[in-house]
Amino acid sequence: MQLVSKIMPQGHGLAKVLLQRASTVELDWDVRQKSRFDATDSAGRTLGIFLPRGTVVRGGDVLVAEDGTLIRVVAAPQSVLKITFCASHGSTFDLIRAAYHLGNRHVPIELQPDHLKIEPDHVLADMLRAMHLTVAAVQEPFEPESGAYASGTGGGHHHGHHHHDHGHSHNHGPDDAHGHAH
Repeated sequence: MQLVSKIMPQGHGLAKVLLQRASTVELDWDVRQKSRFDATDSAGRTLGIFLPRGTVVRGGDVLVAEDGTLIRVVAAPQSVLKITFCASHGSTFDLIRAAYHLGNRHVPIELQPDHLKIEPDHVLADMLRAMHLTVAAVQEPFEPESGAYASGTGGGHHHGHHHHDHGHSHNHGPDDAHGHAH
């Protein structure tokens, strides 16, 4: 078994030829959220992955084995719901509304300009269809957004709330609840 304990997000800093020569490992979203798992790469090697706790592996990341070999991660196709707006009586704004409602439910969601993806859930599918969206079960890679408070690669910020002056006012009234204390 080849031990792997290092990850290079998106292979940054590596020459393109090294990425092309690297073996690959196809992993679905459930596995890529774990920091410890076993896998088999395209060269048939068994890999024991031991990454820092909280690390999320993304398609395109590069794992570095103990012997220095590189393994490029491929997001494996898996069962997902692909959500699109109804071209005959909807608009892309319907996708924004859907993302808002899914986000309120803390659902992992992949955001694309013309569609959303979520893991299969018949209750959510019914809700989305009631919003006049098209929901299709497909087999595709799933790369949900890193949450605003997510840790690991892909980051976001960690806890707390910071006010920065970025050129416009933040006049919050008493009814503008943001879920945090000032």
